[in-house]
Amino acid sequence: MTAPAKAHVEEAGSTGPLLLCLHGIGSSSASFAPQLATLAGGFRVAAWDAPGYGRSPDPDGPLDLDGFADAAAEVIRARGGRAHVLGVSWGGVVALRLALRHPELVASLIVADSSPGSGTAPEKAAAMRARVPELERLGPRAFAERRGPRLVSPDAPADLVRRVVDTMADAVRLPGYAYAAESMAGADLRGDLARITAPALVLCGDKDQVTGPEAAQALAGGLHKTAYVIVKDAGHLAHQEQPERFDAWVLAHLHIVTDPDTHPSHLTED
Repeated sequence: MTAPAKAHVEEAGSTGPLLLCLHGIGSSSASFAPQLATLAGGFRVAAWDAPGYGRSPDPDGPLDLDGFADAAAEVIRARGGRAHVLGVSWGGVVALRLALRHPELVASLIVADSSPGSGTAPEKAAAMRARVPELERLGPRAFAERRGPRLVSPDAPADLVRRVVDTMADAVRLPGYAYAAESMAGADLRGDLARITAPALVLCGDKDQVTGPEAAQALAGGLHKTAYVIVKDAGHLAHQEQPERFDAWVLAHLHIVTDPDTHPSHLTED
């Protein structure tokens, strides 16, 4: 059996349940700086650079969605017990697949600005695959300059846009991005959502122009134990653009699922 691909992990907090953070396809652990700072008071927060991203080594061979999910499972196993898993965009798809393949490791899910995958429509899959030659042609910096600004709302401050672009430019490279893009292009988890047993919080920025509320609603509607939240004044990277609102909902979810005397609501709006 092939060993799971290795991943660099940034960590904060020394006590409490484990919260594993999985970044989007054009990002890295750096995008979770607000969560590492805010949530570490009561949780052990771990944010990975996916295999082939940032400070993680390139995998020995191609990774599909199962391969990325297995790598995330190894991060949890290395820290013992189970984890609450926060996945943003592509990271949310990985988190959902992780919950399907390794349900014993996932205490709950927080899926933000995500979707069932790009394999839900041929045009979405083709657009995802087209990013790979674009990255190869432009290089990471120009690729990030082109794609980064649309990940936040039109009213996002310039310093946030710059941080998003810089994070992408530092994180993405081939072949890791190509493996991630293909894993996303081939993913259609709509038929699998009902098999996920972990309680879930689904969040989406109200100004998300990438996946958007419709895709988030498809996730929320397909999962059994779920709450759905719209984060106001946020684009595709709600956890970076509105970290105080985002983290407040994450903390509320974590407190609910770790307290047996409370129960999650089915629909909440920020």
